Amino acid sequence: MTKLAKGDLLTAPGTGHIGCLTPDQKKSLKEVWSIIFDIADSGEAVLPADMMHEVEKEAKTGAGANTATAQAAAKAGWFSGNKSAKAEADAKAAGYGAGMAKISLSDLGLSVDKLRPILWDNAMGDHPDSLLLRFIRARKWNTINSLNMLFKAFKWRLDEDIPSIKYSSDNALNDQNAKFFEQLESGKFYINGTDKDNRIVAYLNVRLHHPGDQPAKTLEKLTIYVMECGRVLLEHPVETVCLVFDLTGFGLSNMDFNMVKYLVTVFEAYYPESLGRIIIHGAPFVFWGVWKVIEPWLDPVVASKVCFTRKDQDLLEYIPANHLPTQYKGGLNKFKYSYTHAKAGENKAMEDTETKERLVAEWKATFWKFEALTREWIKVGTKEATSTRTEAEIEAEREQVAKDLRVAFFKMDPYIRARNMFHRSSPPVASADGSVNWVYNN
Repeated sequence: MTKLAKGDLLTAPGTGHIGCLTPDQKKSLKEVWSIIFDIADSGEAVLPADMMHEVEKEAKTGAGANTATAQAAAKAGWFSGNKSAKAEADAKAAGYGAGMAKISLSDLGLSVDKLRPILWDNAMGDHPDSLLLRFIRARKWNTINSLNMLFKAFKWRLDEDIPSIKYSSDNALNDQNAKFFEQLESGKFYINGTDKDNRIVAYLNVRLHHPGDQPAKTLEKLTIYVMECGRVLLEHPVETVCLVFDLTGFGLSNMDFNMVKYLVTVFEAYYPESLGRIIIHGAPFVFWGVWKVIEPWLDPVVASKVCFTRKDQDLLEYIPANHLPTQYKGGLNKFKYSYTHAKAGENKAMEDTETKERLVAEWKATFWKFEALTREWIKVGTKEATSTRTEAEIEAEREQVAKDLRVAFFKMDPYIRARNMFHRSSPPVASADGSVNWVYNN
């Protein structure tokens, strides 16, 4: 058994990631944080109306406006059905001057008491800026568009009760969803290792899937469960995954258009900027008619990440040989998937309510500290600034607190979240401190 050392994936300056922001990108991030705080404090915010007009136009005519996800999003939000006119009227009625627009959480079906908890819950062990920047990049640095997308994702997480899925044990989810374990055991999909850019790789063996073999809702719950488990395996600066759709042996009986639509919507609308590469491998002739149906559903940015491989050896262009399972010719990793079920007592920490409450309180206190520093950071160089510290000084402390947040989260993690397949392997892929250790059997 040999273990491959982790490599570094460096992000180029100006690409909109943490530590690589241009001054304008940093300004956009501050704007988003500022409006989040305004809305979290009062449930509403007042903005220049032209910001909403620009985004309303982009939503109707911009790149990707005709995709399934964009069309669904157009039915709700701050700028659907010319809502900017109402927002301007609301601002005027509230006593604000001309050219202003008022937006509120209630327009999206959210409430103040739920905003912070779902924001913090969504961040988990990530740098909070990383979460926001994924939505900002996905909406091409349009502040209102980014917030609209972010808050609708929050509402979806509440409506679908995503926290209960990600914190539950697989045993509990199996009890609640018919054939849940059957999907995990089938080998129709699994996560193993990383690609050449250090992205985790998820393999989907489409020939093993038949739409009528399990309830659609079970597949949806399972998709979210695996995605939330996989999210914790991402380590800065890597923020995306590689999906391998293995179409070897694919036939029309394996095609599940509803599930494909669900995946497209979930990745584009609720987990934006999470896909780094999509490999469609070994597609037979019959698939190309299917592809003509699917391709228009994809956002142009997502579509640009799709690549096709014919022979097994073609996968080596993207995945190192010693990472690629030996089921593919040229692969050296003697990995054979099997699902490891829960071990007795693995979730005993969740019964320790005293320790749980203490660690949750510590994590929340760290998040409040991060929020206070972010407010201070936003005001640097403005008339509202009260701090005498420089931006660099605030940023240095803020980055340290973001690291403290990650440490606090993983201390708390075993007390609030059931263990999963990545904690059960030997040695564990997911370590107690949040580090990830892929071991390859070469």
